[in-house]
Amino acid sequence: MQEIVASFYDLGMLSKSQIGFIKSLHQKKYRKENGLFIVEGMKTLMEFFSSKYQIQSIYYLPQYQSLLPKLPSNIKLFEVNNAELEKISTLQAPQGILALIAIPANEEVDPENLKHSFSLVLDGVQDPGNMGTIIRTADWFGFKHIICSANTVEVFNPKTAQATMGSLARVQVSYVNLTEYLPRVNVPLYAAMLDGESIFKVNWQQEGLIVLGNEGKGISDEVAELVTRRITIPRVGAAESLNVSISAAIICAEVSRNLYK
Repeated sequence: MQEIVASFYDLGMLSKSQIGFIKSLHQKKYRKENGLFIVEGMKTLMEFFSSKYQIQSIYYLPQYQSLLPKLPSNIKLFEVNNAELEKISTLQAPQGILALIAIPANEEVDPENLKHSFSLVLDGVQDPGNMGTIIRTADWFGFKHIICSANTVEVFNPKTAQATMGSLARVQVSYVNLTEYLPRVNVPLYAAMLDGESIFKVNWQQEGLIVLGNEGKGISDEVAELVTRRITIPRVGAAESLNVSISAAIICAEVSRNLYK
């Protein structure tokens, strides 16, 4: 990474307009208009320093300045106090440092790039925390791509970005029309459904897409018609269903176990 030559430091108080602008990014409308999203916490932010994401500005408490690595000179640095950080943070307990990062263009993954590996497909997942946890899980198990339906929660939602714990910097998330896109991908298409085959009996082979559906409604009928194989996590107890992020973790673990056994 380019080393810092002359970075811009602002040691004064944030203006009302600066605070208002950052607070506006808590909302999807203004994130989209300005092409920026918020990341908080040093541990999470560190993951973005060495990624392809472009950091625009960083707002930090004085004690965090010495923790910052060498940065490109175009990143603006603002020292803030606790009161200012509380105003701009999306968290109930701010983590001392906050950054504004450019939202990259939504790029459709070339279907050829999904061969010889496993990827996740999210069909209408709505909860930001679930979305973030799924991204973090995918990163843990080496899944590089997550393909989402247009009605899946926005990945740059502050709760989603925070829940990824920096894994968003490594996992490519793209939004597509699933009914148009999936038929172009020439790999097995597995769908997590209650009436499917046990994941512990599936011959996973070396590639595939794994579809996870909406928390309440499951996978849409249109996508269900495209699946190659229905799979399920066998139920032993009496619970009606599993949280979608937990389901993703169990399935990813089983796929990984078969790939590397």
